[in-house]
Amino acid sequence: MDTRSTVALSETEIRNTLEDWAEAVRARDVARIFANYAPDIVAFDAIAQLQFKGSDAYRKHWDTCMSMCTGAMIFEIHDLQITADADLAFAHALNRCGGTGPNGKEMSGWMRMTSCLRKQDGRWRIVHEHFSAPFDPQSNAALWLEP
Repeated sequence: MDTRSTVALSETEIRNTLEDWAEAVRARDVARIFANYAPDIVAFDAIAQLQFKGSDAYRKHWDTCMSMCTGAMIFEIHDLQITADADLAFAHALNRCGGTGPNGKEMSGWMRMTSCLRKQDGRWRIVHEHFSAPFDPQSNAALWLEP
């Protein structure tokens, strides 16, 4: 297979991996979410801690997030861009995430997302993840902007 074909195949596999991951979030399926992460994941999420090292620490965070949103989950990937070779890739996108509260009211916001993936045992896995929202340095308030 030539290099262009390898890259195109990698990008397709990565899109499929990230879509499976997003579907798992919407389904609240933590086991399936973590099937897409490497055991040594390093994550910088937008809430709670500065960083999470390893799947055990990050799983606890995801469990907490799931308990905060009791209604339907919102987790959409927009404007996904992927740069890949045969076994290493990064992707960035805008992500609308949140949930529906007990009163039926939607609580969601837009985040910036970057994921680094490595092909391990024939499968793409997320080895680094970063979610963030811009903030106003004068007020220290997060800016929940829309694209």
